[in-house]
Amino acid sequence: MSRRSRVRRSRTSLAVALGAALAAPLAVAAPAGAATGQYTVAALKFTVSAGGRSCTVDADLYRPAGVDRDHTAPAVLATNGFGGSKSDGSTDAIGKAFAARGYVGLVYSGLGFGSSGCLISLDDPRIDGAAASRLVDFLAGTRAADDGTKADFVTQDELGDPRVGMIGGSYGGAVQLATAAVDHRVDALVPMITWNNLAYSLDPNNAAGAGPVPGAFKWQWTNGFYLIGESQPITLPNLDPSRINSLTCLHFVSDACATIRTLNSGTYPAERTRQLLDYAHSVSPVSYLRGVRTPTLLVQGQTDSLFNLNEATATYKTLKAQGTTTKMIWQSWGHSGGRTDPASGELNLSQGNLETSYVGRRILAWFDRYLHHDKKVRTGPAFAYYRDWVTDPGSTYATARQLPAPDRRLYLSGDGKLVDNRKKVARGSREYHNLLVPTSHSESSLAGLVGLPDPAPYDTEGTYLGWTSEPLTGPLDVVGAPKVSLRVVSPAAERVQKSGDAADKLVLFAKLYDVAPDGTKTLVHRLVAPVRVPDVTKRFTVTLPGIVHRYEAGHRLSLVVAASDDAYFGNRGVKPVTITSAPGDTGVLELPVAGD
Repeated sequence: MSRRSRVRRSRTSLAVALGAALAAPLAVAAPAGAATGQYTVAALKFTVSAGGRSCTVDADLYRPAGVDRDHTAPAVLATNGFGGSKSDGSTDAIGKAFAARGYVGLVYSGLGFGSSGCLISLDDPRIDGAAASRLVDFLAGTRAADDGTKADFVTQDELGDPRVGMIGGSYGGAVQLATAAVDHRVDALVPMITWNNLAYSLDPNNAAGAGPVPGAFKWQWTNGFYLIGESQPITLPNLDPSRINSLTCLHFVSDACATIRTLNSGTYPAERTRQLLDYAHSVSPVSYLRGVRTPTLLVQGQTDSLFNLNEATATYKTLKAQGTTTKMIWQSWGHSGGRTDPASGELNLSQGNLETSYVGRRILAWFDRYLHHDKKVRTGPAFAYYRDWVTDPGSTYATARQLPAPDRRLYLSGDGKLVDNRKKVARGSREYHNLLVPTSHSESSLAGLVGLPDPAPYDTEGTYLGWTSEPLTGPLDVVGAPKVSLRVVSPAAERVQKSGDAADKLVLFAKLYDVAPDGTKTLVHRLVAPVRVPDVTKRFTVTLPGIVHRYEAGHRLSLVVAASDDAYFGNRGVKPVTITSAPGDTGVLELPVAGD
């Protein structure tokens, strides 16, 4: 076999493995037969115009027994995660689960996936949202499928306005918000483990108020998805011509490929950075949530380094502020941690446990309230979160009227301690140096998805600074996103930060460890906060990824500021960093603590 053939086969195999892993975030059952005693399934095609192209959308219609023109039912619309299709376990099981409960189900392969045409456009509301809106037309009875099939059995609020909800995870989550932004006929949304801002998801900068300053490129996750998309002309025979763009950008819209090229270049010249951020925002809920008025139940995963809890929190706060009905649940599982089954008591449609899981019951109540218009149904508290330290499966979720705010402060002392009073801060300065290769490890982002081992997190001596608290006298429950304010000194970074290329700005990584009495360190869900410091001469605040974690009595908290992380692009050039502490001027760690 030639080297070229081996490379092509390796690339194809990896793309298939990644596609299978990333397309199934909902842990659902394998496809069943085309008909059961509860519902029938019919394959349909729809020709739509999307992004200047005419293409076919491949869908399956799930029709419950007894549902007809005289006995209508609300509908549930869903599509796949990235790399999946209407036929993968996570998508068709949604159709089956809700058809079995009396809903009309319409599940479809998203644009550029499965047997649907058009290019991958990253859930752009102008393209993916508009295509989904054409399927809402079908459910309204105002548009027929390509074979002439019409849906005259979906409950209507008024002529042309069907009673329809949407549910799905990841790529199948953001498309719900994109659809609701362009089509106000959608009545209920349940976006799961999805993004608020792709600029943050793929190139995160956790410095508050960073503005147009890009972050640290999350190269493993991003290139994994890119490989899935670009490999499809190789992995799928007889590909629909509407799914081919050009030789330099095979399967994505051109702006998406340009964004990936800029990120992989490791440089951020001003004009290309502006284009990157503008495009990422345009295909992200952050840019169009003002148009979303549909009641929304957000479900986000704690174990998720791709779309962390901060993404759902940002969406939740925006929707709440504009008066859109919204509630939020932080479940245990997300994209990270490997493809294991959800914890006991968690939503797992492969077990058919909608009625017996907390999240499943909340989803059913949401649809009862907004699709069946049952005003007696209670949809639950504003905020709920899974607690992995609770062993009783019936009590793993705690609830609250609002998100906990940072209310516990610890101070960075010059002797490497985290202290609870400014007066205890010792004066002192400490320094770390970065190398030209990464010296810290949080995760191999795709390792769990493709069945590879992942070393435990580590930091190399001399390339990070740490501050550690005294042992706790009682348990401390952190629920939310910790914050740390920092002032650093780096003459090397200061000299080059005005170069006109944002890549010259200082990059660092903040993270919180749980240190057990025996010295074992745990990086909660392997989450880190990459920062590209906007101005190294000024104090800045870092918002860490949200967590739900109990620090047990006898354990210690350890804050680490590291020079690098091998899951991200880091500093360009060597930039030593000094952090100085004094009682009146030191870094402050703020923790959102629940249960006080």
